[in-house]
Amino acid sequence: MRSRPTPAAVTSRRSFLAASAAAAGATALSLAAAAPARARGRSPFGRHGSPAARLDPGTLYVDAAGAGDFTTVQAAVTAATGSGRTLVIAPGTYRETVAVPADRTEATWIGASGNPRDVVIVYDHANGTPKPGGGTYGTTGSATTTVQADGFTARHLTFANDWLRADHPEITGTQAVAIKVQGDRSAFERCRFLGHQDTLYADSMALGTFARQYFTDCYVEGDVDFVFGRATAVFEHCHFHTLTRTDLASAPYGFVFAPSTAAANPRGYLVTRGRVTSEAPDAFYKLARPWVPGSDTTARPMLTVRDTHLGAGIDAVEPYTTMSAGYPWQDQRFAEYRNTGPGAAVTVPANRPQLTRAEARAHTRAAYLRDWRPDTGRR
Repeated sequence: MRSRPTPAAVTSRRSFLAASAAAAGATALSLAAAAPARARGRSPFGRHGSPAARLDPGTLYVDAAGAGDFTTVQAAVTAATGSGRTLVIAPGTYRETVAVPADRTEATWIGASGNPRDVVIVYDHANGTPKPGGGTYGTTGSATTTVQADGFTARHLTFANDWLRADHPEITGTQAVAIKVQGDRSAFERCRFLGHQDTLYADSMALGTFARQYFTDCYVEGDVDFVFGRATAVFEHCHFHTLTRTDLASAPYGFVFAPSTAAANPRGYLVTRGRVTSEAPDAFYKLARPWVPGSDTTARPMLTVRDTHLGAGIDAVEPYTTMSAGYPWQDQRFAEYRNTGPGAAVTVPANRPQLTRAEARAHTRAAYLRDWRPDTGRR
């Protein structure tokens, strides 16, 4: 979607760094509060040890204030060579881009306080942001955090991209990714993902690679296609929140999901036992549209939403729409099962493909993740 912000644009997202999102429904990109005041002499790493009392040799500590092994996340990732390393990250806002290469397998990142609002990894590149050496970053290059390694686990962290259309009316490439995940067996527990367009890029390393990803008790917010990509991804007990927009006068404001599942992959995105809320007017958002990228014109995007509460922000009459001519959403693999809420009302049955009870048995976490059982608090 391409549109020019009005002069009465929203305030820059960085002003929200001092605000904390309400648990029941965060305001637009209200990033975690800055690091809470620390008691004199108390370790910022809590029960997770410290450089002086390391839990094991494979654990590294990150603290922007200097109490850890490193002051930036990227420096710790660079030092954490090999497999199975753990980063414990102290409360604070880490304004940087971070890349986890494919050889840093089985890594675990932990937000030390246990509250994802306390630990924020954030930057502000967009697709159309000029690069110092010429050209622009593109959608993939806009990611604040990129994870290519298999076996990655993150707990109690916020991943954000605080680029705003209103700050850059000259830029038309408005995709701004908070995190791009490409590795197999990637798990996120009680994490937050904040952005506007293309917030969470759940993808894989190659067209023929069917990466499995699991998100539990997570919060994701945005406006256009803010959960997208070709991974096999399960979102369980997750909260998706659609934002209002000042640059558009009419619906739709955007789309929650934009899967690009390869035709050969029998499992795309599964949303189960979650909820979708909105701060936009009723029916101003579509639940999904299929993304058939130029790099894979044979893709057959797949999304199943089941046992999930869909708020009034979702257009119940036409919850799906087509992204590209020649690839109508009706030809893709979209389905629902036992959803509730005003956004789930079946007013036009042809627009709401429903699974039968027998079909729904194939759309579970176990069926999608197969022999992988993520090591999280949810069982």
